[in-house]
Amino acid sequence: MSTFTGDETAPFFGFLGAAAALVFSCMGAAYGTAKSGVGVASMGVMRPELVMKSIVPVVMAGVLGIYGLIIAVIISTGINPKAKPYYLFDGYAHLSSGLACGLAGLSAGMAIGIVGDAGVRANAQQPKLFVGMILILIFAEALALYGLIVGIILSSRAGQSRAD
Repeated sequence: MSTFTGDETAPFFGFLGAAAALVFSCMGAAYGTAKSGVGVASMGVMRPELVMKSIVPVVMAGVLGIYGLIIAVIISTGINPKAKPYYLFDGYAHLSSGLACGLAGLSAGMAIGIVGDAGVRANAQQPKLFVGMILILIFAEALALYGLIVGIILSSRAGQSRAD
């Protein structure tokens, strides 16, 4: 008869981290794409020649989902309790990794959506605003990149809980 140590539930937290990374990042990507897309469609009625130039926020929002996918794959490949022990520390490291990346992607998607919507509409009326809009979008995208970097660092901590 084996005793319950709590480590039997550790993969649950790891898989929850992988799901959180993907789900929250994709929610941010979807919101950013939808909100920016509405602005592009509205602007396209007034200035159809600027539509292709105004797709930048939609593309930047779509990249956020890729960040979540990267972390989800890193986490899920690190969960193999049959090959080597997977402790609660590892599960919590993977959960925090997924939440860091996912929630950063969600917040960046919200920022990109709002800035993209207002920015493409303003760009239709004053083309000199394009560079400023792009700079704001880059800084919003950087928030998700910070989450990706922290997620990779936290995920790499899994497996370092005990000397095997």
